[in-house]
Amino acid sequence: MDPVIVVGAGPVGLSLSLALAGSGVPCVVLDEGPGKEESRPARTVVLHSDTAAMAHRLGCTTLRDEGAYYAAWRTLRRGRDTQRVTFEDHPAPLHLPQHALTRGLRDAAAAHPLVQLVADSKLDSLEQDGRGVTAHTKGAATTWWRGSYLVGCDGARSTVRKLIGIRFPGRTAVERHAVAALRTELPWPGEALLYRRAPDEVTARPLPDGVWRLDWLLPPRGELVTPEALVTLIRDTLAAWCGGTTPPYDLIDTGVHTLHHRLARRWRDGRAFLAGDAAHLLGALGTQGVEEGLRDAENLAWRLAVAWHQGASEALLDGYEDERRRAVAARLRAADQAMPALRGGSGLRTYLPGAARSAESLLTDGHLGRGPLGAAPTYGPPVAVREVPTATEPGGPVENVAVTAPDGATVPLRDLLGRGRLLVLLVAPGTGVWDRRHWLGAGLMPRLAAAVSALPVRAELLVADSYPGAPAHTVLLVRPDGHLAATFAGVRPAELYEAADSVRAGAPDSAASRTPALAPAAPSPTPATTPSGAPSGTPSSTPSSTPSSTPSGRPTT
Repeated sequence: MDPVIVVGAGPVGLSLSLALAGSGVPCVVLDEGPGKEESRPARTVVLHSDTAAMAHRLGCTTLRDEGAYYAAWRTLRRGRDTQRVTFEDHPAPLHLPQHALTRGLRDAAAAHPLVQLVADSKLDSLEQDGRGVTAHTKGAATTWWRGSYLVGCDGARSTVRKLIGIRFPGRTAVERHAVAALRTELPWPGEALLYRRAPDEVTARPLPDGVWRLDWLLPPRGELVTPEALVTLIRDTLAAWCGGTTPPYDLIDTGVHTLHHRLARRWRDGRAFLAGDAAHLLGALGTQGVEEGLRDAENLAWRLAVAWHQGASEALLDGYEDERRRAVAARLRAADQAMPALRGGSGLRTYLPGAARSAESLLTDGHLGRGPLGAAPTYGPPVAVREVPTATEPGGPVENVAVTAPDGATVPLRDLLGRGRLLVLLVAPGTGVWDRRHWLGAGLMPRLAAAVSALPVRAELLVADSYPGAPAHTVLLVRPDGHLAATFAGVRPAELYEAADSVRAGAPDSAASRTPALAPAAPSPTPATTPSGAPSGTPSSTPSSTPSSTPSGRPTT
């Protein structure tokens, strides 16, 4: 099997490549840029519990070193506190510069033997056939690449999206924000805040070392923001927050951020897929485009891993677009419904059924990853098996409980996601204090272990002392991306097998993916191999006396 080609080396492309590599799938990451990140402290990203856990699992060390967790979220209206949210009962959001996230993921990718990073490589053509994808890049070297699949993570102006002819409709300039990163002291150390005083709306988010990112909502069609106007905004805002006197501050970075809302018509064309900003743009009302892109990567990676290792049905690969496009569309729809109320001064009740909540509460949900504007998505369950209700709805993200694997290691559940395999979790109170050799051969475990080994896809058996809302002897089937597929009362081998088969959407089709009707059936150049024999993802030809041919008949380099 040829490697997976990932076009784009931003957070989404790097996360996808690491998630695939973690499942044993080699990847080539084609980076149009020079292979390093420009430092922009005013361009940041907020990660909530599921995406922060994903980045940590992929080996991104900058989360710890360069990110800051909110101590609380505070809402001010005309200088008075109207709401303060703390995080005793659920994880706080993590705020860090986007270049730090990208650098941490790039370092992890560079250290992984199954990921090949290729800088200064701009995609300019791609062709598909029944066996894979052939891509051509220009830059430092003009090269043909051969892959089993190709994923466009190449941003809002995606070359992949244009080459496969997918439309990208939506709304332009939904919101504009002036942005500044500065070092100063505010009255609320470590707390993020939303300040509203009509017509002004300002957010402040903490970063390490006393740095803050401030965002000012601008009129949608206002004048350009001059440096002088931005300094005035900074001084007036800090004075309003600090008793009428502007405190000392060190201005580090500035910018103007224009938000668009767009959604690609399709996210798959045969063996080519779209993810991240190439597939969607969003960001108004506190929503997070980068975070949704990371969720794209996690959802797509396990499907491609199954396809690469075992073959996949069309339904499994189509499920990526079905789930992720629907989730992002719901996010965009919620923002569009709320926008007139929040920005136009109308009552919320007209736009949001049952919404007697204040505008501040609705915006808080977007910023804190709650409700229709921010909560992690729940996908339609693949099989109607819910014999045991739990605190997690079918299709929802599982709780990060402590689990024990058969090797005796006890780790958070989310640390075991993203390896291209299902997780089967038995709730067995008391196993945490028993030695492994006692519980592994006792009770339900032998029969459950046999059922797991007989599943049609790779799976790992785990146990937990408890799971929220689940009684003893509940069995949970968890997808590789951490979404709950089914629950059972005890060991039910036939039903467990059926549920696992539904997760993989049935047996692999005769063709691993849909071949476009007009795609040329080209000869496949032979990929280079690593010393271990696995495809390395190097250019599609290797030095030989007879160069292999590209689909256009030209010799490869």
